[in-house]
Amino acid sequence: MSAEASLFRGLFLAALALSLALRVWLSLRQERHVLARREEVPAPFRGAIPLDAHRKAADYTAARTRFGRVAAAWDAAVLLLLTLGGGLDILARILPGGSLPGATAFVLAAFLAQGILLLPLAAWRTFRIEQRFGFNRTTPRVFALDVAKGLLVAGVIGAPLALGALWLVAGGGEHWWLLAWAGWFLVSVLLAWAYPVLVAPLFNRFRPLEDAALEARIRALLDRTGFRSGGILVMDGSRRSKHANAYFTGLGRRKQVVFFDTLRELLTPDEMEAVLAHELGHFKLRHVRVRLLAGAAMSFAGFAILAWLLRRPWFCEGLGAGSPSPQMGLVLFALAAPVLGFVLNPLFTAWSRRHEYQADAFAAAHASGDAMAGALVKLTGHNASTLTPDPLHSAFHDTHPPVPLRIARLRAARG
Repeated sequence: MSAEASLFRGLFLAALALSLALRVWLSLRQERHVLARREEVPAPFRGAIPLDAHRKAADYTAARTRFGRVAAAWDAAVLLLLTLGGGLDILARILPGGSLPGATAFVLAAFLAQGILLLPLAAWRTFRIEQRFGFNRTTPRVFALDVAKGLLVAGVIGAPLALGALWLVAGGGEHWWLLAWAGWFLVSVLLAWAYPVLVAPLFNRFRPLEDAALEARIRALLDRTGFRSGGILVMDGSRRSKHANAYFTGLGRRKQVVFFDTLRELLTPDEMEAVLAHELGHFKLRHVRVRLLAGAAMSFAGFAILAWLLRRPWFCEGLGAGSPSPQMGLVLFALAAPVLGFVLNPLFTAWSRRHEYQADAFAAAHASGDAMAGALVKLTGHNASTLTPDPLHSAFHDTHPPVPLRIARLRAARG
């Protein structure tokens, strides 16, 4: 092994160990912090969240946090097995990449192998943790079908992307990565546009909102905010889980606001309107567009770094590849990049939280801040979300601010 490859391997192992240690440390902080506050509901919520619900949230959070430590260790083990453990080298001997189809097959098989190795974590989370706390409604049959559909979608999307990238590496010249990035960005935009129609219906059923009075309120809200929607839909989230949520999806005429059916059963019309206003806020404040552009900038940097690394033999060698190749470099980069990027999590979560505060303020301005606060309280109790997360753990992991902080801002804005 060359000196450069040896140095890079040492840096990679150090980054992986540091990332894992940081995850475990933050996880231990979270568990201790939440359980230490298990027996007392925070003062502002004592009339709205029963002590039993607060205890359940603490226990649920602790269970998920402990599982997170196991998952982090298993992720690291799978990564080492595929890289320095020789897993990808074995796969390369089974699927030699001498041709473009062969190279593409290797890329798809590598990610399939990773997915299979991580599948037990998803099953345990669903059928043990979610089941234990009364949230799971997913049957083994639905779980298996979801996995199969997910693999199908990943293959249909991933195969042309991998084929195109490898074709450009072979014949696109020194600046192949610019063309690859442009293609990636175009596909990302098309997927965001087509997801509500082509992908989401494979996994869930969607129906129009059937409450005439609520629909009239929502239409009035859309008119007030100048929003043109491709639909306000209710999704059969209860088929898989008792958790309640809402989300915004699509681009252009495909824009849709989706409510889980569990949310529709939980909230009052005022609260539903406020939650919708929050989701509309993300669009009207250009959060969706900004995040899409930020993703484009990050992928631009990623493709540039990948192109540079593919010209360095020590990259593949340092990560355990006995026979470096473009397809091997592509897979290794995709596997290793998250390890090096974990320390940037607080920047992304802080940015996301800022957007959530802005969307809350939009909801207060165009619907009702009190109703938005009421919806947050109900969702916290229903989803067994903790009111007392560890601040440092939350800063690394939570894209939404803790509910007490969101409600405090809503009340402060009300004056």
